[in-house]
Amino acid sequence: MSDDAAPALVGALEQLGRAQREAAARIAHDLDRPRAGLGVIRYLRAHGPVQLCEVAEALRVDASVASRQVSALVDSGHVARHVDESDRRARTLELTDSGRHLAARSDELFEAFIAEAFADWSPADLTHAIERIRSVAAAISSVSQEATHR
Repeated sequence: MSDDAAPALVGALEQLGRAQREAAARIAHDLDRPRAGLGVIRYLRAHGPVQLCEVAEALRVDASVASRQVSALVDSGHVARHVDESDRRARTLELTDSGRHLAARSDELFEAFIAEAFADWSPADLTHAIERIRSVAAAISSVSQEATHR
């Protein structure tokens, strides 16, 4: 890697991260919900029911952060906690009907946002971008996971 490639890539990733946070903040505002909880809602829609540790790991946040986000969603009626039948000490999280409705509405808003943002991109350009973004994420995750296991 050239001397100037690493700082340029870090800058591009920071710019992408800011853009993602701005988009999520806009959608959270439209939903009148905190931005942090949207990740939990979307994860549970795709993977639930799951335990809190799985949510924290998937969102790459500390368990205490995930716990606060989940507690707010439980309080607002979007998530339910149940005793895990396989481990009575653990709690399983799942979306309520209200949570499923919020997830569906979130999906609609994200899809509309993406359609607007990428309206002038060709299908080939979108496919290439998706592949490259996934490659970047995989490269970063593989190094992060190796460091965790050392």
